[in-house]
Amino acid sequence: MSRVRTMPDEARVAYFSMEMALSAQIPTYAGGLGVLAGDTVRAGADLGVPMTAVTLLHRRGYFRQRLDAKGRQTEEPVSWTVEDHLEPLEARAKVTIEGRTVALRAWRYSVIGGRGAEVPVYLLDTDLPENAEEDRALCGSLYCGDERYRLRQEVLLGIGGLHMLRALGYRRLQRYHLNEGHAGLVALALLEEMLGGQRPTRARIDRLLSEIRAHCAFTTHTPVPAGHDIFSADLVDQVLGEDRAALLEAFGQRESLNLTDLALRSSRFVNGVAMRHGEVSRQMFSGYPIRSITNGIHPPTWATRSFAALFDLHIPDWKSDPVSLRHAVRIPLSEIGWAHRRAKRQLIDHINRESRAGFDVDALTIGFARRATAYKRPTLIFHDVERLARLAETCGPLQLVFAGKAHPRDEQGKASIREIFAMREALRGRVGVTYLANHDMRLGKLLCGGCDVWLNTPLPPLEASGTSGMKAALNGVPSLSVLDGWWLEGHVENVTGWAIGKDVGPNQPPSPGSTGAHAAALYDKLENTICPCFYREPERFLAIMRSTIAVNGSFFNTQRMMVEYLYEAYYADPGTTPLPAPRRGL
Repeated sequence: MSRVRTMPDEARVAYFSMEMALSAQIPTYAGGLGVLAGDTVRAGADLGVPMTAVTLLHRRGYFRQRLDAKGRQTEEPVSWTVEDHLEPLEARAKVTIEGRTVALRAWRYSVIGGRGAEVPVYLLDTDLPENAEEDRALCGSLYCGDERYRLRQEVLLGIGGLHMLRALGYRRLQRYHLNEGHAGLVALALLEEMLGGQRPTRARIDRLLSEIRAHCAFTTHTPVPAGHDIFSADLVDQVLGEDRAALLEAFGQRESLNLTDLALRSSRFVNGVAMRHGEVSRQMFSGYPIRSITNGIHPPTWATRSFAALFDLHIPDWKSDPVSLRHAVRIPLSEIGWAHRRAKRQLIDHINRESRAGFDVDALTIGFARRATAYKRPTLIFHDVERLARLAETCGPLQLVFAGKAHPRDEQGKASIREIFAMREALRGRVGVTYLANHDMRLGKLLCGGCDVWLNTPLPPLEASGTSGMKAALNGVPSLSVLDGWWLEGHVENVTGWAIGKDVGPNQPPSPGSTGAHAAALYDKLENTICPCFYREPERFLAIMRSTIAVNGSFFNTQRMMVEYLYEAYYADPGTTPLPAPRRGL
């Protein structure tokens, strides 16, 4: 396979994301948003899309999670050697922050697709001797600073990122894809570039804003208010300077800077990340024609070794054509069972080695791994501890494995981890419970491949999409999930998994009062459907695993997702001319 390097003058799409999961060894991501970004560029490389991507370096990563015996979380910086994984580049760019000139360098990571095409990813870095000490630390930790730190990072991503692309020779880009509002300042950078330092008239500003909108696409990823950054006017004046802050008024940012609103106003194409999320987003941001492109996962990255070998044997084109996974219906059930048993043994061995939980490979093992935060309700399954324990005694052994980090300032999320640890002690000898620290790409793959059932219990309609259940489906693991996010599209009862409760629709506000009803529905489904099938009808359970691959594994992938972006967001308007060439020196 020959490598085809994308040259700057060939790239047509620039993809901006605050976090990006490029490799298990590169800790430049916190969770689902970064993993989705990494899978997006991997799919772009597979399909030969002429694109590039920009993110920040994050020398100290997100954080290393420490959990004590009672589940109390503490955070430590992640240690990794940048030079071992990334290629340093000579190009330099500059951006003004708080009146200071901050120098930027870039490191390149080449994502190589299945046919040899490359998507270059540039990781911005301010750790240069000419920068002030506090500016050198701006590409240190991900999401762990105060509002001032966060806004300065977003200046680096949006404004600094565009400047770096120009310094690297990217001058023929036609689409700027803003992955979440963190990248919203790309629009401001484009406007500054097109003005070239000239004082504009209102008519010219309107014309330039129209040009910018023609070339920008925006993906919003969450209906949770905390996911949308809003900064006070005073802080914006301090960080961006009064002239830039004044220019933001052209985008409707007057009393404060709302990066989601900035991105919405600046983009011709806007989408949510599932059909339901599109509906919810249209209610949140009325007046904008928000579309839906449902997320996916990159199958070659997330298939466990045993399932990858099985697919290679029966579906040789599965990596280049994930739709062909629909042919999994022809794989003998015994071979599905063999592949799952190997993946499960790896997970159980890891659990017992890390936590000494004494898990049994023959027991029904339910997985829950995502960011520990209140709306995801990680403790829902413990709502009625006695019923859960009786269920395990009468229907068959149950093992619950949890993983996920709580944001350092999310006290409710940290409390949920402590509660799970407490439940582990309360249920000892009756239900197996364990919590694995430092959920990352490696652990996520192990969990999604090795569990028997994947549990998802968000408070609807707050789940934008969710991709962990997609990774599980690829490996034959059916979901037991509240009807929200992607599961509304992937759920076929007793075929791809099981629903918890009913669809409440996009118009219902989040109702904490639904917790009791959802818990009861969860126990009912375990007691009356899942446990009897797992323990008494193993062939039927294997058939559900197989159909999970064929139905959901074949559709919820980033190759399908990227094709939708190509047709709807990137090349939907082939008559669009490139943006005016930027002026030299900017």
